[in-house]
Amino acid sequence: MTAPEATPAWLGLGANLGDAVTTLGWALEQLHTRPGLQVQRISSLYRSAPIDASGPDYVNAVAQVATTLAPQALLEALQALEQAAGRERPYRNAPRTLDLDILWFGKQHISTNTLTVPHPRIYERAFVLLPLVELVPERISAAQLQRVQDQRIERIEHARWRVPSGGAERG
Repeated sequence: MTAPEATPAWLGLGANLGDAVTTLGWALEQLHTRPGLQVQRISSLYRSAPIDASGPDYVNAVAQVATTLAPQALLEALQALEQAAGRERPYRNAPRTLDLDILWFGKQHISTNTLTVPHPRIYERAFVLLPLVELVPERISAAQLQRVQDQRIERIEHARWRVPSGGAERG
């Protein structure tokens, strides 16, 4: 019996409560050690102001993974990690200890009650587009980048930000 073929997926990672960089690094390690999931590449870290919300600045990145999980199973795995990191959902756009989103799942288009892929706000957010450009520049157009150019965002360097052991490379 052959193993199922892995699907490439791109995940948005973000946090704005606690030590966001440490939390995102922990999430990457957890993702990488999960059966059926391998972190292949990660973008740089970016700091940006919350959109449509108050609270501290967010730290965001994108991870490219290969997964044999079905989209819904991947979503459930991400939500379990958010919960393990102490994420609460008191109201829409509340500050977050950890926010994990499926941005793309291969080239699939998915629309269910619990999951929409591609993520519906990819092209509205600089903190998603700029990390994606590092990993898959061919999938982001200049016009899409132009639409988010006024959003305040800063690329940040951090010594602890790295691909988990056994991962392929940093974007």
